[in-house]
Amino acid sequence: MSSEVFRDAWGIPHLRADSARELAFAQGRNAAVDRAWQLETERHRAEGGTAAFLGADAVEWDRFARRALLADTARRCHARLDRDTARWVAAYVDGVNAGLPQGAAQAPEFAATGLAPGRWQPWTPLAVWLSTHILFAGFPAKLWRYEAARRLGPDAVAAFATDGPGTAGSNGWLITGDRTATGAALLAGDPHRFIEAPGVYQQIRLACPEFDVVGLAVPGVPGLAHFGHTGRVAWAITNAMADYQDLYREHLRRAPDGSVRALGPDGWEPAASRTETVAVADADPVRVEIVETARGPVIIGGPDAPESPDAPGNPDAPESPDASDGGADTIWNAVSLRCPARAGAELGFSALPSLLRATTVGDVDRALDGWVEPVNVVQAADTEGGLLHRTAGRVPVRHPDNSLYAVPAWRKEHAWTGAYAPLPRADVRDGLAVMANARELAAPLGTEFAAPHRARRIRRLLASADDWTADGMGAIHTDVHLGSARALLDLVAALQGPDTPPLSPAASALGARLLRWDRRMAAESTDAASYALLRAAVVRGLAAHPALAPLAELVHPPSYPATFTPWLALVPRVAFALETLLGGGLIPARDRAAIVRAALEETAGAGAGEAGAGERTWGELHRLAPWQALPPDAYGHAPEVWPGLAGDHDCVLSTSSVPGITHHSLRGPAARYVWDLADRENSRWVVPFGASGVPGGPHHRDQLPYWLRGDLVPVVTDWTRLTRETSVPEAPEAPKAPEAPAAGPAGAAAFHGPPAGFGTVRFVPVDPDRDIDLIHAWVTQERGRFWGMGDATRDQVREIYAFLDSLDTHHAYLVRRDDRPVALFQTYQPEADPIGDFYDRLPGDVGVHVFVGPIDPGAEREPDYTRHLLTAFLAHVFADPACRRIVAEPDARNTRAIDRLLSTGFTLGPRVELPDKPAQFVFLTRDLTTG
Repeated sequence: MSSEVFRDAWGIPHLRADSARELAFAQGRNAAVDRAWQLETERHRAEGGTAAFLGADAVEWDRFARRALLADTARRCHARLDRDTARWVAAYVDGVNAGLPQGAAQAPEFAATGLAPGRWQPWTPLAVWLSTHILFAGFPAKLWRYEAARRLGPDAVAAFATDGPGTAGSNGWLITGDRTATGAALLAGDPHRFIEAPGVYQQIRLACPEFDVVGLAVPGVPGLAHFGHTGRVAWAITNAMADYQDLYREHLRRAPDGSVRALGPDGWEPAASRTETVAVADADPVRVEIVETARGPVIIGGPDAPESPDAPGNPDAPESPDASDGGADTIWNAVSLRCPARAGAELGFSALPSLLRATTVGDVDRALDGWVEPVNVVQAADTEGGLLHRTAGRVPVRHPDNSLYAVPAWRKEHAWTGAYAPLPRADVRDGLAVMANARELAAPLGTEFAAPHRARRIRRLLASADDWTADGMGAIHTDVHLGSARALLDLVAALQGPDTPPLSPAASALGARLLRWDRRMAAESTDAASYALLRAAVVRGLAAHPALAPLAELVHPPSYPATFTPWLALVPRVAFALETLLGGGLIPARDRAAIVRAALEETAGAGAGEAGAGERTWGELHRLAPWQALPPDAYGHAPEVWPGLAGDHDCVLSTSSVPGITHHSLRGPAARYVWDLADRENSRWVVPFGASGVPGGPHHRDQLPYWLRGDLVPVVTDWTRLTRETSVPEAPEAPKAPEAPAAGPAGAAAFHGPPAGFGTVRFVPVDPDRDIDLIHAWVTQERGRFWGMGDATRDQVREIYAFLDSLDTHHAYLVRRDDRPVALFQTYQPEADPIGDFYDRLPGDVGVHVFVGPIDPGAEREPDYTRHLLTAFLAHVFADPACRRIVAEPDARNTRAIDRLLSTGFTLGPRVELPDKPAQFVFLTRDLTTG
């Protein structure tokens, strides 16, 4: 098939073909070349076959995927596709199969696991879609509510109502032309999902005579289901938090002939059953019995299942009819899953090619009338002023209890009626529409929604101006105000009152400091870190309260498959319901106050409240922790050094951890986008890592610094600014830079120093005699331990700098901001330094060492102080036109320094063992397009 592949400066593919089907082939082939490992991992996940190459840890997912009949459901849905959509999907699959051998040859994970690229079937993209979204609606929360009500009483359900840690959310907002500088609408937002490497979204452009669309694709699925801009209309979605999947508690028995029967509303009825084998690398295979009742596939319990027939959460005997007839030796308790995709053999894939051809919001609206799963809130705008704000998908009409619990299969009132709920839609008022998973537009469709903090904050920020531009959206994306902090801080304030027993001095100081805190979860904030440590201690204290003890045994020992642990583990449930639990209900007020008091003392005792302590920042605790099917060290690459992050679960910058379990961020913005309806070329986007899924490639991690800073890269639509591939390369190659990009690629920079108002920064050569007292005092402090001179005497330090002063290849500067010394900065020529032997040198490399001096005691901490100093250092080095790349090799244990360098634009290099330290190389290349 005839097609062309172009790349922009970030390696983002721009595909052009003579027809829509040829373009679908090109999209599939490109996905396979750029993301072969990701695609094959997702295929195996959908088919329940990952344990064959990932090992025993993957068995639980494979068992669930088999029992949930994901692949079989995909086959059924594919069989129902209209002819044109089926041919379009087939062309995509043909492209995947054509590109997989080449993509696998450049992906080291295949050789490391012994996995050979397989063959995709016509229905595989539908299976990948199902696998990616089967848990999107959080149906395991119904198990939790059932157990909470059964063990603690009905009031416990409301006490834990929250957006659970296993669900996914997003932000999105639409600004009409009345509130923009151009007079045309803006769409912006960021889907929040578990962060995966490679990322779950791929930036791409799809162009043919029928359409020309940019957007975010799901690798393995054709088209642009969630986010796209055709030039005349743009659309975006968030999770509606709708409830469209039901769990049924089943009674099963095995007949003498080996068949399985299930107890339905009219008595015992046949259930389909078969046995499959899950292969496991380096272990014995696992047999899985697949059972499907009239409600749906059995996903928990049943004959020969690993769950015990008497496991907690099985139906209560008084509620069950007499199930002893028929001569069955054993009655098994089980749970089945019913969802629209399997019940109706329909996913809504016919909407995908229709979206690509859309030119108005009416076209988008009509395309989404056929959408099925998952259920989304959609916003769209077009160049004629048309606006759309609606829900899309199918939500069955059934008994209200179905939305709350796992309900009894033998009760007629819980059967689906065959009708689907009307889908809410709304007008865009006051020039704004916000979607952030809160209980707003989609309220009639769901049970649990996200707390309202993100939605309220976005609306408040947007209402502050009426001249918004695409460039202004970054301030919304990266807002880190934590509205949910109030509930805990109010209790801290109550402990400071005169009528309460006194706190220790350290705890009192910590409490006072937190009450002065601006409630911003900034990466550099020590107050945010102290709040997070306190919150974690409170969560653990609440989870240990005797009132909640009956729920602890759901996971310890396990009562349900490990796949559902995020919804059933007590500590995460407490963490995400913290506001509600602190407000009353299950735990008495006196006990809540005691728990907060104990947590405050614990946190202060760990150093967060002591004078001179509290040096840990939120970014040091809150580190990116993406899911990877295979860690890099499994195929010979250095372990990843993941940076620290700003934000928190209820911030607009929703980088979610699980308080009480980990501060690391498991979920966050899987992409950010701004769709400008005035000029598509003025649109922006970014993903957490890069366009390529090939480790070590130039576009594997090149967008990470942008994502960390909250910056976006431009959407390039001028074909003359792109680089054409004459053929699909055997290995990724860096494209030529565009003629006039809005910004250089990550890892390339043209620094011009700190912003106006920061002060004058001067680089004064070190005088070993004049400056020795100050330098010795700095480098021998505990905070300077990574500088490597902690035990050096004054004379030894002077001797080192006298030696450096004698060299033409090494230079040391005392950096002064106005008249105050603020840092020690050193440069060296790598070819004249032993460090140069530990990495692949390039002409024009300049090495740097940076030591930022201590802030004066009592001085107020300035936002972005260190970042502004770093820009001054980098501008100083790049002022020499011979410098083409800056090289730094901080101690690999100095994660704070590495984070700061990455956030400034550096990219990761190798991790090596130097004679005196483990070092992490990082590089920053001059942006030759801007000087």
